[in-house]
Amino acid sequence: MSLNEIASLHPFFQLAPLVVFLPVLGLLINLLVGRRLGEKGIGVVASLATAGAFVVAVLLAVGLAQVSEGGTLTLANWITLGDLGVSWSFRIDTLSVLMMLVVSGVGTLIHIYSIGYMHSDVRHNEDPGRFRRFFVYLNLFIAFMMVLVSSDNFLMLFVGWEGVGLCSYLLIGFWFEKGADGIGNARAAKKAFVVNRIGDFGLLIALFLLFYNFGTLNFAEIFEKAPAVAAAAPGAIMAITLFMLLGVTGKSAQLPLFVWLPDAMAGPTPVSALIHAATMVTAGVYLVARSQALYFEVPAAQNVVMWVGALTALFGATIAVGQNDIKKVLAYSTISQLGYMVAAVGMGATVAGMFHLTTHAFFKALLFLGAGSVILGVEHGHAHAHAKETAHGHDSFDPQDMRQMGGLRKRMPLTFIVYLIGALALAGIAPLAGFFSKDEILAAANEKSIAVYAVLTAAAFLTAFYMGRQLLMVFFGKPRSGASEKAAESPLLVTLPLVILALLSVFGGALNLPGSHLLETWLEHSLAEAAPGEFVLTVALISLGFALLGLYFAWLVYGRKPIFEKDQTDPLQRPLNGLFTALANKWWVDELYHAVIVRPYQSISQFSAGAVDQGVIDGLANGMGSLVRSGAKAWRRFQSGYIRSYALTIVFGVVLVITYLVLR
Repeated sequence: MSLNEIASLHPFFQLAPLVVFLPVLGLLINLLVGRRLGEKGIGVVASLATAGAFVVAVLLAVGLAQVSEGGTLTLANWITLGDLGVSWSFRIDTLSVLMMLVVSGVGTLIHIYSIGYMHSDVRHNEDPGRFRRFFVYLNLFIAFMMVLVSSDNFLMLFVGWEGVGLCSYLLIGFWFEKGADGIGNARAAKKAFVVNRIGDFGLLIALFLLFYNFGTLNFAEIFEKAPAVAAAAPGAIMAITLFMLLGVTGKSAQLPLFVWLPDAMAGPTPVSALIHAATMVTAGVYLVARSQALYFEVPAAQNVVMWVGALTALFGATIAVGQNDIKKVLAYSTISQLGYMVAAVGMGATVAGMFHLTTHAFFKALLFLGAGSVILGVEHGHAHAHAKETAHGHDSFDPQDMRQMGGLRKRMPLTFIVYLIGALALAGIAPLAGFFSKDEILAAANEKSIAVYAVLTAAAFLTAFYMGRQLLMVFFGKPRSGASEKAAESPLLVTLPLVILALLSVFGGALNLPGSHLLETWLEHSLAEAAPGEFVLTVALISLGFALLGLYFAWLVYGRKPIFEKDQTDPLQRPLNGLFTALANKWWVDELYHAVIVRPYQSISQFSAGAVDQGVIDGLANGMGSLVRSGAKAWRRFQSGYIRSYALTIVFGVVLVITYLVLR
């Protein structure tokens, strides 16, 4: 539709391009004149740009409340090549606008938080000049995510998909010269980039197959033709959906491509919150939800998606139990919770999956930003105490190591309260938001597959256990270091977004409460075939019981006999022994990949560089050069500089030509 046509549906719909252009405007202003604005000006410009996108998303939601069917706004034609026609069009429907609200709303709070956090972080890392660069990258991240969720075709979605991958690389490696051996953060960024390229290869193959079988990449046309194509070529739809799943496992950190996400903690804490809560990792869930018309045609592919999600939920939860880095625990928690979402959209409970995506954005952003507040407080305490902390025999201090914390609820009371709310919401404790969204997924799993239900319930128990463990290690007991003993509460710019996110984590369940199902009613216009979510009292009580049991077990292990020394053996080490070692070492998946993939690849690369590149290719090139040089050396004898020699040569040439002509 043109601007006039879309405005005829509702005048607010013509504002849709601003969800992309406002963040772009913000980054351009900071890029061009940011040095003159100072830190406060840079932060305000970036935050207002994202907040403006949120306001536009709210106006689009208001318009959709009155014109539920929405529409498509074509901004420009992009590619016209034979049968392929691709335009930059904005899809304005309830699913895309929900994602816009989540991305821009949570993103705005993260931007505001970042002003206070990065003010300290750039000074802690002794490079205040990077403050502006951080907010340029942050705005770019929001812009590309908006391109992804607002697109009307798979190719524009892929542009946003690749854009957020680029931004994750830039932000994870923001302090690229830091980390192990001075390159640890750079390695983490490269790992995220390479692993996601594997998933992106799958999505790209899916796009090729879509165009080959459908003759278009437009959502509406593909979904309309899906039943006919599935009847004629069911194998093609199966291949498309499974290749899409490969893309999902990369972007949404599912088995087997989850390994990049924990290393993404190398970026500043606001980056962790943005990636884990509102942007990049939700893209895979959104892709399956958007493509549900394809998945409904191949139940076998749905089952694969469901099991990948369920196994990832359990696998990620087990690893979180054995981590001591406050952000690593949350990272593996994100992998686990994304497993819930992927399992939900795989089993057809798309509304439940999107409901959990939304509530998870609230409490996981709260937890990551709360972890950042803890880190700031502990760093402040360390600087104030002027003490060198010793961990495992090394003179070092790690502000993210939970073993060096303890007792922070008294030093940082506001951070403790909001963090407690986020942890309980993640654990699924009623009546917080996580209880309602997770319950809908478990209820759907109970109907679909009792085995998947059992796996997800086990993951729910472990979730409550590792969050209880984290709360007790960080906030309870006695301080286990001078840093935690002298820690201080974070400034208002840091704590205010935490309070807002805490309120959303408390009341976010109202989006789809049993009986009202507001979110289900909202999404039914975009997800017409989505299975309705139902409240099952038995399932809810069982999940709540397991969550409370997990918290109780955490108290038995870490609360009744708290850890007193930072180098004390973890209480789980003795009863679990080798199993806990496996959890702490993340089941050695990275080591397995290194042995099976990375090391052989490096060996092949070294062989290719030596024998093939230097031996064959360089040898061939050098040999040709030597041949030319030898020939030139021989012919150089004829370039004597004497005219009589050149004249004699011409005479001999003429004689030879005349002789040839006579004999012929």
